[in-house]
Amino acid sequence: MIGRLSGILLEKNPPQVLVDCQGVGYEVDVPMSTFYNLPHTGEKVTLFTHYVVREDAHLLFGFGSANDRAVFRQLIKITGIGARTALSILSAMPVAELSQAVTLQEAGRLVKVPGIGKKTAERLLLELKGKLGADIGVIARDDTQADVMNALLALGYSDKEALAAIKTMPAGTSVSDGIKLALKALSKA
Repeated sequence: MIGRLSGILLEKNPPQVLVDCQGVGYEVDVPMSTFYNLPHTGEKVTLFTHYVVREDAHLLFGFGSANDRAVFRQLIKITGIGARTALSILSAMPVAELSQAVTLQEAGRLVKVPGIGKKTAERLLLELKGKLGADIGVIARDDTQADVMNALLALGYSDKEALAAIKTMPAGTSVSDGIKLALKALSKA
């Protein structure tokens, strides 16, 4: 319903901000990663939003990028993960770090987030695998690495194997050469 807000930032009270959009002030909850990158009060701000309607409240969550919002939406689809918990996860770790934790299946990183226990962390890793991780190219440093990563995944290699293979790839390598080098590295493993 409300997908994006653009207006003047009136107040910053973590984790909530107040954005004036042509005379209407919207209270928006944001993860700390977005909060730290906000401009000063009185300046123009644009936030990608997710609108939640509950029986007892209407809530608006804001994000600095569409990718952050997409990850938030993936998180709240998981049983037992509500909007506040998803916001807490995105406040505790950047999307790239979360993506890497999913790719490498590292529950230890997620357990450090307040409100996330061992079982919840394992459920997050299980349900996000394939939806968030190296397969969407978040880990890759550039488009070439993302293409090589996707090629390796299409060939049946796991996220972990593909990620290890692209780490050995020198910068400036073409996609075809990158695939050859990655396959060579994987054959030695």
